[in-house]
Amino acid sequence: MNCTDSLSKPRLSLPSLLTSSLWHTGNLLAFSHLDGPTDYAHGLVARTVSTGLDIQWPALCKIGFETAAEEALVTSDLFEIRMKNGALLRGVLLDAHHLLIEGSCIVQTSSPAISSTALDNRVLIGATTHFNPSLIHADFDQARTARLSWLNTLELPPSAEDLSLASQRSFARAISQMKGQVCSPEGIIKHPWTTPDRWPHRAMWLWDSAFHAIGWRHIDPLLAQAMIDAVLDAQGTDGFIAHMVDPHHRSEITQPPILAFAAKLILEKSHDERWLALIYPKLCAYVEWDASHRDTDGDGLVEWFIEDELDCRSGESGMDNSPRFDCALALAAPDFNAFLAGEYEVLAEFAQRLGKDHDAEQWSARHADLSRLINEKLWSTEHQLYCDLDPRSDTLTPVLSSAGFLPLICGAPSQAKARALATHLENPATFGTALPIPSIATCNQQYYSKDMWRGPVWININWFVARGLHRYGLDAEAKSLRTKTLHELERLTEIYGTFFEYIDDQCEVEPPLLLRKLKNIPGKHPHQAIHDYGWSATLYVDWLLETAE
Repeated sequence: MNCTDSLSKPRLSLPSLLTSSLWHTGNLLAFSHLDGPTDYAHGLVARTVSTGLDIQWPALCKIGFETAAEEALVTSDLFEIRMKNGALLRGVLLDAHHLLIEGSCIVQTSSPAISSTALDNRVLIGATTHFNPSLIHADFDQARTARLSWLNTLELPPSAEDLSLASQRSFARAISQMKGQVCSPEGIIKHPWTTPDRWPHRAMWLWDSAFHAIGWRHIDPLLAQAMIDAVLDAQGTDGFIAHMVDPHHRSEITQPPILAFAAKLILEKSHDERWLALIYPKLCAYVEWDASHRDTDGDGLVEWFIEDELDCRSGESGMDNSPRFDCALALAAPDFNAFLAGEYEVLAEFAQRLGKDHDAEQWSARHADLSRLINEKLWSTEHQLYCDLDPRSDTLTPVLSSAGFLPLICGAPSQAKARALATHLENPATFGTALPIPSIATCNQQYYSKDMWRGPVWININWFVARGLHRYGLDAEAKSLRTKTLHELERLTEIYGTFFEYIDDQCEVEPPLLLRKLKNIPGKHPHQAIHDYGWSATLYVDWLLETAE
C-alpha cells in the first residue's frame, strides 16, 4: 500500500462517506425495522428523483425542491441538501408513516391515501391511515440522530478500515441501503425479513433473501439467521416454499434452492448449532418438495416451472426472461440441478454435525447421483459448457447461458471440465466480455439483447461462479472475476450513488438505460430501472469483507 494513501485515508464514518456533491436519483427511502416497527400496507416508501422526491407507496406524492447541491447526504431514511447559496433543505422519516421536511418544497398529490400539513418552514407528509399532524412539531435534530444512530454505532470488522476510499464509499452506500430493506415481522412472516428494493419489489423473495442474509452475516449474524427463518415461516406443510411472500399472501411457484447453502455461510459466523437443529428438518422438506414436484419426466433431473408469460417464462428460475425459456418447454436445467445437488451436499454436512449419520449417507449419495447425471446429460462436449436438455428430443438446446457455469458450485465438474469452463471467461466469442459473465454468450447473437437475462451481467451469478472457481483451485480466475465485478460496482456507485440490478456486459450502456422486459425504451416506454437493488449490495459487502478478512 502506498504510504501517502494510507495517511490520507479517512476513518470509516459511514454518514460522512455517504455525503456527496451530487443529488443522485433512484435512492430508496423507507423506515427500517432496525429503528422500529415497519408497516407493509401503509408505510411510506420514497425515492429520489431529479426534481426532488417521489413517494411511491402507499400512493404517489411528488415533492419538488431545488436539487443543485453544494453537498448532499442521502441515507435510507433521511436526506440533507446544502445549496450553493448556503440554504439547507432536509427531510427525515419520523417513523414508518411520517416524513418531516424542513426547507422550501412543493407537495403534489391527488390521492386520499396521503395527507400533509405545513407550518412555517416545515411540511409533514404521511400515510392518511396513521397521520398525526402534531408531529409537525417533532424535534428534527433528535429524529436525525436516531436515524443515523445505527450507522454511527455499527461495529465493523477492522479490515473495513483498510479498504480504499472508493471501496469505503461504496461500502457505506451498501450498508445504508441494506438497513432500509429490513422489515418487521408481520402477518404470516414471524421474523425480521428483507425485500429486494422496497419498491417496486415490496415482498420477500426466496433466493433474494438468501443472498441478503449472506451479506448480513458479516454485520449481524443473528439477523441473518432471522432472514432465513422468515422465508421458512411461509413454508407449506408439504415442504413447498413460495418464491414470493408478503405478510398476507404466497405465490404458487418456488425459486432456486439455496437456503441450506446460505445457512452454511451464516453458521460460519454465528456458530449457532441450536439454530441448525431447528432449521434442518425444514431445509430437508424443502429440497424433497423440489425433487418430488420438479422432475416431471422421472429421469432424475429437475426442470423449472414454465409460465404462460412472454416476458417472464420462468420466474421460478430467477432468470425470468432468459431466451433459454423462449421455447416455453420444461427443460432439465444445469442451474436448478446444480443448486439442488449443492443443497444435498450441504445437508449431508449438516446431518453429520447433528449426529444423523444415516441422513448424511443418504444426502451424500443423492449429491453424487445428481452430480453424475449433470455430467452425463447436461455437459456439451461441443461447447465445453453445461446446457439445458430438451427431454422430448433428449438433445441439448443451442442457448449458451451463464447457467452453464453453475455446476461448479456443487462440485459436479471434473478438474478438466472446470478448467474448460474457466477458459470461457477469457474468450470474447463466448463469455469473455468487457465485464464477464454475460447471461447469454456473445456467439448467441440471435438471442442476445440488453434486456435483463438476455445479455447483461448479474452480480449473483458472478459471485457464485467465483466461489465455484475457487473450489477448484482456480484462484487467479476467481480473483480476476471478483476484481472486475467489484471495480465496476464501485465505478457505478460513484457515478449514480446506487447498486443496480444488472450491468451491461460490454460496458457500453449505463444501467439506467438498459432494457427491462422490453419496457425501458427511452422516449417510448420509460420503465423503472431497478436502483438500490438488494443482492447487488449484500454480495458486494460479502465479497469486500471476505476478501479483506
